[in-house]
Amino acid sequence: MKKQTKPSRFRRILGDIVIFGAVLFLVAVGSIFVWVATLDIPDLSAFNQRLVAQSTKIYDRTGETILYDTNSDVRRTVVRYEEISDNIKNGTIAIEDAEFWTHAGVRPTAIIRSMFTSLSQGKGVFSGGGGSTITQQVIKNSVLQQERSLTRKIKEAILSIRLEQVMEKDEILLTYLNESPYGGTIYGVEEASQAFFGKHAYEVTLAEAAYLASLPQAPTRLSPYSQEFRDPETRPETQLEKRKNYVLTRMVEEGMISQEDAERAQDEEVVWKPYVSAKIRAPHYVMYVLEQLETQFGDEVLNKGYKIITAVDLKLQEKAEEIVKEYALKNDAAYNAANAALVAQDPKNGDVLVLIGSRDFFEEDTTDARLGPQYNVATKETPGRQPGSAFKPFIYATAFEKGYTPDSILFDVETQFSTACAVDNFKTNIEDANCYSPKNYDNTFRGPVSIRNALAQSLNVPAVKMFYLAGRKSSVKTARDMGITTLPDTTPSLDLVLGSGEVTLSQMVGAYAVFATEGERVAQRTILSIEDTRGKKIMEFEEQHLGRVLERNTALNISNILSDNTARTPLFGANSPLYFEGRDVAAKTGTTNNKKDVWVIGYAPNLVAGAWAGNNNNKEMKELSGLIITPLWRAFMDEALKDLPIETFPEPTHTTTGKPILDGMWLGMNEGGEPEIHSELYFIDTENPTGNNPSNPNSDPQFKYWEYGVLNWLQSLLGNNTGSFPGFGLPTVATTTTEVID
Repeated sequence: MKKQTKPSRFRRILGDIVIFGAVLFLVAVGSIFVWVATLDIPDLSAFNQRLVAQSTKIYDRTGETILYDTNSDVRRTVVRYEEISDNIKNGTIAIEDAEFWTHAGVRPTAIIRSMFTSLSQGKGVFSGGGGSTITQQVIKNSVLQQERSLTRKIKEAILSIRLEQVMEKDEILLTYLNESPYGGTIYGVEEASQAFFGKHAYEVTLAEAAYLASLPQAPTRLSPYSQEFRDPETRPETQLEKRKNYVLTRMVEEGMISQEDAERAQDEEVVWKPYVSAKIRAPHYVMYVLEQLETQFGDEVLNKGYKIITAVDLKLQEKAEEIVKEYALKNDAAYNAANAALVAQDPKNGDVLVLIGSRDFFEEDTTDARLGPQYNVATKETPGRQPGSAFKPFIYATAFEKGYTPDSILFDVETQFSTACAVDNFKTNIEDANCYSPKNYDNTFRGPVSIRNALAQSLNVPAVKMFYLAGRKSSVKTARDMGITTLPDTTPSLDLVLGSGEVTLSQMVGAYAVFATEGERVAQRTILSIEDTRGKKIMEFEEQHLGRVLERNTALNISNILSDNTARTPLFGANSPLYFEGRDVAAKTGTTNNKKDVWVIGYAPNLVAGAWAGNNNNKEMKELSGLIITPLWRAFMDEALKDLPIETFPEPTHTTTGKPILDGMWLGMNEGGEPEIHSELYFIDTENPTGNNPSNPNSDPQFKYWEYGVLNWLQSLLGNNTGSFPGFGLPTVATTTTEVID
């Protein structure tokens, strides 16, 4: 008989490990069961008290004055299940939780799908807001523990399953509809129905119900009080309108309504009640901060009990609000310029000190299409506003980077820039869409002028030429580098230099700050820090110095020109509102060709401020920027500068290139020593401005147009007395071509 072998030592160790693991697993499972058993269903009856206790508060830069308590004035009316329209219930289920009536509280597949979506977007696994059932959202709203973590997700799922065991489905849905946020301090579907439509929740139409079902996902971002949504022309492209229509689509897919019902609801003209304000100071600033917080952290941040310390200078902000309203009302009566906005920034650290997006956030008249009281003109990128001549400094800055100097010569002469028109056809693009021959504000032309005078006096023809010479794409890149993100990274048309692109006032102020900081870009900052309920700083927003985007001398040259009162006197006069005796203040105005937007943006070394006036519906105004917006801006600057130390701009280094036209000489000599005159493109190679003259200037499609403009000006100046210019003669008027310099 064979002798039995003893188990090896390895087998004994392996057996011990298995037994230990099994015991450990049983202990872990038991611990989980004990933990689950100790979890209590949250108290769903004390909603208002819980909400106020955990409300986030917005403070001014001192951290002492509350601007807005997100839930200090909670508006909520609790109703019974049968007092809510079936369309609201069905719309909510269709968009939020289509399997609500059949699941047991959680949908594992939806959670997994949400996790993968978040990962694909570069976010944390639990950062997404999707995947939660209505039951889970009731739990989340009840316990108000909004951190996105594995522990919270597990607890939320377990409590949701337990809640389904102790409450009926209709009770859970009722709790959700009575507690969901609908924007600002409005909670619950009955309060929302009353606030938005002036009717009870059981009275709303299908379209109104679809809107109400849409809002809880992101009530701030989807606000029905935005200018875009209130304007019938832009409403179809708003997120709220698209989501409302998606709710209707989902209701059709779920068999809740017919396709005909959905189409009628899509076409229904819903009447919204005016905005009812909560207690809030610096309202446009606060709402902009809330938008930023929602974008970064989601709506949950409003119920975390945080202390948000902003960068707003409340004293200056509220004084600016008074100034904006006072002058906007005057401008409305005198110039048909109903609205105004203002932004001010500390250029050294990027702090946005003042932000005002309309003449009065609390304006009662919401029917005037020229106004949008809650719409923030200063920050909204779509639709943006056209900057007019306020865009010109970016063009000239690009030119300085390429070797041009403040003394460089540009010919302010009548010129056709479209190669689809004849050289002697001086029609504007308004008179003929195929032509482009811009005029100056006074319809006169000055002949050869320096860049200094061209920019200081805001001459249009030299600016268009400068845009072409400096490079259109290069100029746009300069503006983008300085903070203007609304311009596409493409080659623009020539009329961009006169402000045909769309920008925001906030970005324009941030970009001009680069001039004030001598070429360094500092990111704008509206939030300084965030503290939790125990006063611990959980996030601090440091100054962001983004590096040099302009050569120092370029920025100093722009500041020197824009603060040169002598150079701008022919346009503004010697004692205009742009002149500050005893202070260095640079400033640039702007107005669009159709008088729809007027601007002034100015800065000292320690303050940048920009103001805009116009009408939200683009209705034409009656005057140019100096008469409309400059007095408002000057009143603010006087208020803001009185508490700031006097600082001066350093003098730029004077440079020469050795090239006559770049150094201020426009009259040339031919080989025989006789005087001759030519356009800029005769002397300047656009690819190498400081290099040799072009060997074949005729190869540039703009050359004959510029050349004709200069010689036509000279002939009008000299008449028949052209003996001093032996070789003088107007070029032959060429036939038109099909090429368009756009």
